[in-house]
Amino acid sequence: MKLFNLKKLAGIMLVIAGISSGLLAQEKNDAIAIFNQGVELMKANDPKALETFEKCIVMCEQIGDSAADIKAKAVSVVPDLYYKKAYNLLKNDKNIPAAIAASRATLKVAEKYDDPNVVVSAEQLLIQAYVNMASGYVSAKENAKAIQAFDSVLMIDPSHLTSIYNKALLYKGLSDDAKFAESIDLYIAKMRASGDTSKLPQAQKVARDHFRVAGGKANVANKLADAVELLTKASNYGTDQNLCYQFASVYNKQKKFDKAADYAQQGLELEPGTTPEAKAKYYYELGTAQAGLGKTSEACETLKNAMFGPFLQAAKAQRTNMKCQ
Repeated sequence: MKLFNLKKLAGIMLVIAGISSGLLAQEKNDAIAIFNQGVELMKANDPKALETFEKCIVMCEQIGDSAADIKAKAVSVVPDLYYKKAYNLLKNDKNIPAAIAASRATLKVAEKYDDPNVVVSAEQLLIQAYVNMASGYVSAKENAKAIQAFDSVLMIDPSHLTSIYNKALLYKGLSDDAKFAESIDLYIAKMRASGDTSKLPQAQKVARDHFRVAGGKANVANKLADAVELLTKASNYGTDQNLCYQFASVYNKQKKFDKAADYAQQGLELEPGTTPEAKAKYYYELGTAQAGLGKTSEACETLKNAMFGPFLQAAKAQRTNMKCQ
């Protein structure tokens, strides 16, 4: 919906009072006068137009059926004026709390007067206000409040994908793995349901990297059971070369050499780098697994390919221990 429904307002013309006598006729003429005053104020973009039309509606209700036509004309424009007020508060004044209150008031009025177009527009404005509020909280590093703001968006539109995704990122920043997984899984599910999966790889990578990094830290700390659990969570979002390397490293430490060898081989196949340094870590884990399986000659050959970069000394030491030629 545009800032103001110009087509609707173009039809709101001054009403000419009839020359008549009697109390009811005079009261209707008074209502017409107030209606016309509202039209003039509206043309001048005077915010008092809204309260004037509302006054007209109240008066028409008191008069009864004879003023129903005037009331209908006033009712047709009031929701738009409420929307205009809320719009200006958000877009021009940047007053988010006031815009939220005004948008909610607009919703009530639009529902009361059965104006579905304004209902939709007010909901969209309210969503934008809460998104802006959440952005402000994110900038201030008030993540918990930002999550509450995004939750307000989702109460209006449960399928607002941007809010779901941003909530996932905020939970990730708060190290709340359970809530992060819940939010990112919901985002992925709704994306698939919508048929638009263009951002699916990005979401999967975010989740995979998060749990893979956590698993890598557990691996370094020798918390191997925790590492496997975290790496398995990461694998729910697909496999890449880095995840394969971590699995190979953990399984070698657990002496599960068959699994370590399989993951090291997968990592080699997935690694996009072509330099010896890029592949050295996979060869190191593969050679370690082969040695653990008693395949000494194969391990000696494999570890030759691991003697680059940070794996040079470790690979050389293993070859020395195995008395490789």
